[in-house]
Amino acid sequence: MLPQPYLLFLGDTTEPGFAKTAFGLRDWAGDKCVGEFACGATVTTDLPHMTPAQAVVEGAKGLVIGVANPGGVIPQSWRKSLVEALEAGLDIVSGMHVRLTDIPELAEAAALLGRRLIDIRVPPADIPVATGRKRSGKRLLTVGTDCALGKKYTALALARAFRERGVDSDFRATGQTGIMIAGGGMPMDAVVSDFEAGAAEMLSPDAAPDHWDLIEGQGSLAHPAYAAVSLGLLHGSQPDVFVVCHEPGRSDMLGTAGYKVATIEEIIDLTLALGRRTNPAIRCGGVSFNTSALDEAEASALMERESERLGLPVADPIRGGPALEALVSSCLA
Repeated sequence: MLPQPYLLFLGDTTEPGFAKTAFGLRDWAGDKCVGEFACGATVTTDLPHMTPAQAVVEGAKGLVIGVANPGGVIPQSWRKSLVEALEAGLDIVSGMHVRLTDIPELAEAAALLGRRLIDIRVPPADIPVATGRKRSGKRLLTVGTDCALGKKYTALALARAFRERGVDSDFRATGQTGIMIAGGGMPMDAVVSDFEAGAAEMLSPDAAPDHWDLIEGQGSLAHPAYAAVSLGLLHGSQPDVFVVCHEPGRSDMLGTAGYKVATIEEIIDLTLALGRRTNPAIRCGGVSFNTSALDEAEASALMERESERLGLPVADPIRGGPALEALVSSCLA
């Protein structure tokens, strides 16, 4: 069991895209978050800022590292603050690639104080090589034109919308934030490449014919650094439907200078071409936009234009409304 409620740690992060764990927990598990704590960050979740000692008074049990930076590292500049959290009485929960227990000052402090260091990004040891066998049940996978632009939010929102329509469905988490929200899942980017597709098969096993698994996507098939996890997840998920996630206005791929964000059409074509290998019937259900930088009128006009241009429903799952209903209907058709 994870130690809840949480104090969200933002470190010294200046790029909002790298604080997606904190934002995801705020938006989808807000009742489990008491505040935020930082050591130089310029991004904020807009939750109350407090020290670990103050958070303990407010009932916090664990400090969650709310950052997903390139390489999943825990820099030296954070470590004094993390030790402070242990000394205040908080366990630490991390989804970083670098394990908390491998950092001597944290391991020593935790052992001395009787606190827990909990690493989420640890896959099971018995992942098989994928079989490619077609499984029963139905699956939807969110894919992206880049990283950190709404694949998790889209899968969560669609899972909620499916349930509201009475559709038997589950959200399947594939990243640290989703696992913290759902209480289980598969940390796909920590799996050895040969076992990626097998891990995706484990994540979404055989199910009733009318059951849907809504699978959180990772990376992008067009990303020069993270395409491998995207492809393994695609082949192993064998989605019947995929939804392309995109942030209008983003020009450069996150964390990779010099590479432009792929177009929606490029991702549709790539996903169809590669996805047909394990599910010849794969289709695109529509497009999910992250319009958080736009006002309501701008977002609505843009989504309407893009829907007409692409011939697919386009919606912002956080804004909801008729556009989201059209996307849900397309996915279920």
